[in-house]
Amino acid sequence: MTLVVRTILMAASLAVLFSGCATTQSAVPQDPWEHFNRSNQRFNDAVDRGVLKPVAKGYRRYVPQVIRTGISNFIGNLKFTTTIVNDLLQLKLLDTGADIGRFVLNSTLGIGGLLDPATRAGIRRNEEDFGQTLGRWGVPAGPYIVLPLLGPSTLRDTPAIAVDWQTDLRSQLDLDTGTRIALWAQAIVVRRESLLSADETLDSAFDRYAFIRDAWLQRREYLVRDGDVPEEAPLELEPEEP
Repeated sequence: MTLVVRTILMAASLAVLFSGCATTQSAVPQDPWEHFNRSNQRFNDAVDRGVLKPVAKGYRRYVPQVIRTGISNFIGNLKFTTTIVNDLLQLKLLDTGADIGRFVLNSTLGIGGLLDPATRAGIRRNEEDFGQTLGRWGVPAGPYIVLPLLGPSTLRDTPAIAVDWQTDLRSQLDLDTGTRIALWAQAIVVRRESLLSADETLDSAFDRYAFIRDAWLQRREYLVRDGDVPEEAPLELEPEEP
């Protein structure tokens, strides 16, 4: 059974699972499992407050910026193979060539990705994943899902995560279990540290859950369409009576 077939079967299984968990009807059509999703977000927020955010703040406070940048570059370079694979799957041949060049340049002159000479050379960094590939070929996003620990997703993007793991060098390199876990854990810390600046905005939101959901869905739509998102039509005003 191919990986794509397993992905489709996983999506179908998730649909059955989450439909059984939905107990209330959401006012937002793309979020029919809102009650279930809000429960998962409360769990994720508790983990974040108790573990991730304090660790990320300590990481920012005690690790010098130059070292943090090097670690972020290194991790980003390891997972950049996912972008290259999905460039190919989307038949973006020019982006594929540019991203291969970026990966090779950063892996060599950039000392394994610790430095980022590709950006200084003017090579734009693309961002692609298997969920975007499915979207490009017409697979609808489906309902919004909040995954425990992993956060926002959709029915289309959730099984695609497994495909992205397989195209990530951290899953393919011959590493011992401890090193592999350390790399993934460090990536989580790096990711959370990069989001610290957004905390104030999230904390001031009237409905934190709705704010995250709407922002995430808009961002995913932007990525799938490569920025070609149609503008909302302006409201039509009723003509004034003479």
